[in-house]
Amino acid sequence: MARPVRVGVQLQPQHADYAEIRRAVAEAEEAGVDVVFNWDHFFPLYGEADGKHFECWTMLGAWAEATSRVEIGALVTSVGYRNPELLADMARTVDHISDGRLLLGIGAGWFERDYAEYGYPFGTPGSRLGDLEEALPRIERRWEALNPAPTRKIPVLVGGGGEKKTLRYTARHADIWHGFGDPDTLARKHTVLDEWCVTEGRDPDEIERSASAADKGPDEIGEALLRVGTRLVTLGLTGPRYDLGLTRDWVAWRDDVNRQQAAAGV
Repeated sequence: MARPVRVGVQLQPQHADYAEIRRAVAEAEEAGVDVVFNWDHFFPLYGEADGKHFECWTMLGAWAEATSRVEIGALVTSVGYRNPELLADMARTVDHISDGRLLLGIGAGWFERDYAEYGYPFGTPGSRLGDLEEALPRIERRWEALNPAPTRKIPVLVGGGGEKKTLRYTARHADIWHGFGDPDTLARKHTVLDEWCVTEGRDPDEIERSASAADKGPDEIGEALLRVGTRLVTLGLTGPRYDLGLTRDWVAWRDDVNRQQAAAGV
């Protein structure tokens, strides 16, 4: 059977009071999305640079209690902001609070202001990718040592499109890859990831392919994403008003596609 299509929404924790974010999480779960993400930054990425903003992992702990069905996670956590063993323990704890609904999204990091104002070394793209390579097995080892252990094998989502390093680390460690770009770009990245899976001894079908729909609806881009292998489609929403209208269109499209696949036995 083909992997089912899923829909995620990234509720960007910027330009909103937490009460508005909490309402949006509840609305997203009620609308039927599969995954609710936030992001791991300390300042808004667009709009007013010093606008309202909240921290990622504290929020995920709250979401774990406030939701009952959706998976939750960061799209994505920066590897440079927390010691890998601490991050593993934080993820294990949120995994338990949520009864096994956490995804660990992780990437090399890129937003220099976060590093500068919070006192983390920014380094270079190469050094940050090196930190990611080192962190992934350390996180896995810490999960094995923790008592109690995670409730399940916590799915790891790696975000980023670097073909020489990021996609190789994805093939080595991840359950989900999140990429950016148009369908043709995603298709090329999928091919490279498949090649790294062969090198690393992984079945490429073990890795779910995720991408952003940007501000496009399913009638515009849904079939193209499906054709190149994307199975988790995520929409980004910003505060203060988290409008889920387009998200509901994607949920309806997801249901139609999954019904058709089931009926066809594919």
